[in-house]
Amino acid sequence: MPEPIIRTQHLHRIYRGAGTDVHAINDVSLEIQPGMMTAVVGRSGAGKTTLLNLLCGLDEPDEGQVWVHDTDLYTLSEVARTALRREKIGFIFQHFGLLPLLSAAENVSVPLRMRHLERKERERRVLDALESVGLRERAKHRPYELSGGEQQRVAIARALVAHPEIILADEPTGQLDSHTGRRVLNVMRRLASDQGLTIVIVTHDPQAMDEADVIYQLHDGRLVES
Repeated sequence: MPEPIIRTQHLHRIYRGAGTDVHAINDVSLEIQPGMMTAVVGRSGAGKTTLLNLLCGLDEPDEGQVWVHDTDLYTLSEVARTALRREKIGFIFQHFGLLPLLSAAENVSVPLRMRHLERKERERRVLDALESVGLRERAKHRPYELSGGEQQRVAIARALVAHPEIILADEPTGQLDSHTGRRVLNVMRRLASDQGLTIVIVTHDPQAMDEADVIYQLHDGRLVES
């Protein structure tokens, strides 16, 4: 087996309230292999989104470590963690996260504008990303002119356009019907297989298990099965 691209060891995250502590992540150790599609499954409240946030440095653990390649994520400054996310990680959100006044192409170009890429290179990469999800012909359409499945595929293209090594997806089919969700998962499966992307999906959608190479199951913050 190759070296894991993401690795956690004895990860804990506790949310402290008035008299009650919630152990959202409880002693989770796992490995994410490069070029594979990994699903983290469990019921609502199992800790899936918390785990995803810990894997990319958006939240900080109370105990434990996270490595991306050989980098211990939580030895980095916040500025360095932000730079790592920008260079290596793309995100797909349940609610798409598209800007309503921008076209599909303009939405996809946002990460490249933040990097100040020159216009011709930016346009080429945007069209390539839209082509990879089958939406090149919809480049000029705004989100309200697109179906839910098309909007999610635009969100996938936006995650792809900066050429990340890793894509993290939080309930990417949660707003879609089963047929459309299957199409979106097929796109993600193809990206992992054809482009060698490492994709991590947190979901309660059983269809994701059909597409994943590896499945981790969380229950009340604990890893109960893999």
